[in-house]
Amino acid sequence: MLQFFAKYKFFAVVMLVLSAIIVTAIYQLKVPEPNLPIYQPSMVNKELVDTTVQYIRKYHKIADFELINQNGDTITQEDYAGKIYIADFFFTTCQTICPIMTDHMAKLQEVYKNDEEVMLLSHTVTPDIDTVAQLKRYAQKKGVIDSKWNLVTGDKKQIYDLARKSYCVAKTQGDGGPYDMIHTENFTLIDNKRRIRKFYDGTDPEAIEELIEDVKTLKKIQAREKK
Repeated sequence: MLQFFAKYKFFAVVMLVLSAIIVTAIYQLKVPEPNLPIYQPSMVNKELVDTTVQYIRKYHKIADFELINQNGDTITQEDYAGKIYIADFFFTTCQTICPIMTDHMAKLQEVYKNDEEVMLLSHTVTPDIDTVAQLKRYAQKKGVIDSKWNLVTGDKKQIYDLARKSYCVAKTQGDGGPYDMIHTENFTLIDNKRRIRKFYDGTDPEAIEELIEDVKTLKKIQAREKK
């Protein structure tokens, strides 16, 4: 019996290795690679999208912008070029959803503070109140890391157009005028090509955990795309 096993030892080892390879290949075929959708305005609830862009079905990306951050520095899309980032809309005097959203952004800042691939961007929806000085005080109070998280102010119409036409997060129509007001709890995950990958309720702790997991998935997707 021992002689029999000795004779066929090499054959058995080869078959074992081949079996392992086949099983691994089958497993990989059955388990799909992680993925996230690329949202177009036509895919989003019409209440959250400006009527002028609701028809767009492909090639949508965040528009160019030029705003001012908490340090008085000009911030544009170039500051986020090649980055994954999370965007939201808030105002410093809000006493309802904004403090919760800001605390969740602060949590994300802690998660990604040493990750050069990920940044944060918060737009004030009351730029007449949220001056650079006001944003600076707020940033210091919330422990904002300047290199990681920009709180931006600027032209109200530009900010409101970004919310409605680029990020697709506003629940009302408007012209960005003095009586126009956006109040949204949405966080938006943006990829390194300025495309929308997912929306989250910025007041929901479970949604924030989901976002963190989705960033991991998005990194894998972008790594595949580089190959």
